[in-house]
Amino acid sequence: MQAWTRWIRIYGKTALFIAALLALFAFGYHNLNYNWQWYRVWPYLVTVTEEGLAAGLLMKGMLVTLKISGISLLLTLGIGFSTAFMRLSSSPVLNALVVCYVESIRNTPLLIQLFVIYFVISPVMDLSAFSSAVIALSLFEGAYASEIIRSGITAVDHGQWEAAFSLGMSPFGTFREVILPQALRQILPMLAGQGVSLIKDSALVSTISIFDLTMQGQSIVAETFLTFEIWFTVAFCYLVLTASLSACIARWERRVGVGQG
Repeated sequence: MQAWTRWIRIYGKTALFIAALLALFAFGYHNLNYNWQWYRVWPYLVTVTEEGLAAGLLMKGMLVTLKISGISLLLTLGIGFSTAFMRLSSSPVLNALVVCYVESIRNTPLLIQLFVIYFVISPVMDLSAFSSAVIALSLFEGAYASEIIRSGITAVDHGQWEAAFSLGMSPFGTFREVILPQALRQILPMLAGQGVSLIKDSALVSTISIFDLTMQGQSIVAETFLTFEIWFTVAFCYLVLTASLSACIARWERRVGVGQG
């Protein structure tokens, strides 16, 4: 009985909220003077050819978004860890460089950074639009990841270092075997949120003519005027990407024991 009451208390409010949201949507759907044409959306997701199934324009855009986000996420982690270590070092020069980088990135809009890299830096360095987008996203998200990683490492009690050194462990071995596993428990949920933000922020790359999911949606709407159907579908595609990443991170959290001890 107590378990049933607890289930109602936890999930009942959520269920009521979802039901109210669906009722509101159904009411607006019924009263909106709009000719819904959902059947026209499917060819933009999957098309049937003589060779079999082929990706439609939205699916191709989704793959571009996934590619940009995946590469940027790997670079974000690399930038985050390296700059966090530089910030924790005893070198005042490295500290100053990292502080300048982090504060500059965090206090300017991503869209402006994207334009600067694409319109100012890329012509000089002969970078493609894809490379400019990856660099801009990686630098932007890396600044936030750096602070997340640094805070996680500093949250581990300094006595852990001293205990490991007393056992004869090297600094690198101490960090790998003692400090990092404990820091991961602190930073993994926040890094997961940063990864989700990266996927959503990647929609801005459409402003530099990269045919990602958002850009494909814009072009289809301009051609077909299926405004609501296409944008609802685009939103659902982003939801699939972010929810999949969140599910993977949640599984990893359980493996490393996030929230335990």
